[in-house]
Amino acid sequence: MPKPSGIGSLLAVSLDPAAPTPLFQQLYADLRQAILNARLRPGEKLPASRALADELGISRNTVLGAFDQLLSEGYLVMRGGSGTYVASDLPDLRPETARRSGTAAAAPKIAQRGQRLLDAPRARPAPTPSLLAPCFMPGHIDSSDFPFALWSRLLAKSWRHPATAVINGGDPGGYPPLRAAIADYLRQARGIDCAAEDILIVSGIRQAVDLTCRLLIDAGDKVWVERPGFPGIGAAISASGGSLVHVTVDEEGLDVEEGLRQAPKARLACVAPSHQYPLGIVMSLQRRLALLAWARAAKAWVLEDDYDSEFRYSGRPLAALRSLDEDGRVIYVGTLSKLLFPSLRVGYLVAPPTLSEAFRQVRAVVDDQPAMATQPALAEFFASGHLAAHVRRMRRRYAHRQSLLLDAATRHFGDRIVMKPDAAGLHLVARLNDPILRRLGDAAVAQKIAAAGVTVSPLSAYDVGKTRQNSGLMFGYAAVPDDRIAAGVKAIAAALRL
Repeated sequence: MPKPSGIGSLLAVSLDPAAPTPLFQQLYADLRQAILNARLRPGEKLPASRALADELGISRNTVLGAFDQLLSEGYLVMRGGSGTYVASDLPDLRPETARRSGTAAAAPKIAQRGQRLLDAPRARPAPTPSLLAPCFMPGHIDSSDFPFALWSRLLAKSWRHPATAVINGGDPGGYPPLRAAIADYLRQARGIDCAAEDILIVSGIRQAVDLTCRLLIDAGDKVWVERPGFPGIGAAISASGGSLVHVTVDEEGLDVEEGLRQAPKARLACVAPSHQYPLGIVMSLQRRLALLAWARAAKAWVLEDDYDSEFRYSGRPLAALRSLDEDGRVIYVGTLSKLLFPSLRVGYLVAPPTLSEAFRQVRAVVDDQPAMATQPALAEFFASGHLAAHVRRMRRRYAHRQSLLLDAATRHFGDRIVMKPDAAGLHLVARLNDPILRRLGDAAVAQKIAAAGVTVSPLSAYDVGKTRQNSGLMFGYAAVPDDRIAAGVKAIAAALRL
């Protein structure tokens, strides 16, 4: 076989000395791709390392480093006294040839569960707010005042001389001291009588829903979800094989009678009774009792999403639905990510005592145990009172920002876009009273506002069906600095010519 010449240009080898990737890795990647694309064929001889180095203007050691990597991975072979060759036993993979001939690769077959996940709605990343055009997307919080210096000390302390239980983990429920701290917190703040053994540390509400569905839902089982509601919950249920039953939320919360008409034998109901998302409705006592009575009679389960109960601005936080449950039918879920900072990704599931061990076993099968890196620091953050102090600070800040938003809306919107105060939460719902805006629709109104550089969310995005029953704009105020709120509302009014 003749010795290859001009192989650098033949194989489109392109090396960039200024790139952060070492030259030998760049050469390795180019040669490997040439072999996989059959530009270098099985059994073909490569030039000598010195000759290739001279051609490419690099050191021989760089070429030897690339060759050594390819030899160790089986792409090349050495033949004593003869040189370096492409391995002869490689399959004849020629994707570039197939593309040139117009033969398209077959689309991959996606499982039904995978397709449901692909079709599920996903949260949009919030754009970075400008000085005059803030982002009013709901669900975002202000982490600027979180005590990160304290947090770093707690992290360092917990890992300076970590206990064996911290290093090895092994408990599918999570770090026992953190679970005990959460149990104490829930007894005091939410009136929930639970033991540390009932608590599972999870990454958030969607993982809690996923674990619940794996344990309690069979394919095709009916599940009540709120309409409108948080899309992530419905997506997790649907992906697990559950059949969604969208039940209207009115001024008293989830309409239990409607749920009974649609699917009396549903297996699960997912609700946010203390502050429904996105409407902010508090479920009445009569509805709570009716929901628990249905669960008892149907031998069904209720998943209570208590995502922001700490941020209540008048009076004490409302008692949780779980505190009324005498039959062990309520699975309670909360999050720490909204209390502290979003990337923390820590929440908790409180199982009924009859299901605690089953949840632990399912968790152990699915992913063994939750990550332990932050759990000891979180336990100390709870026990030392820092969490309660931080929540008090943020509650005052968010209450003030809601007041600023209401004042600005009254001043710039008048009665054409109306929002009412809410005793809790991190966003307000604004109703479109202006007939022109109503005809235009909340999604189109939100697009007009976005064109002016301000971000809001249309309420209809949280509804289902061709005819959306809910229309309005959602103004998340928690993450908007005080001095940008009025400017943002003024920019919206100008964009809509109000």
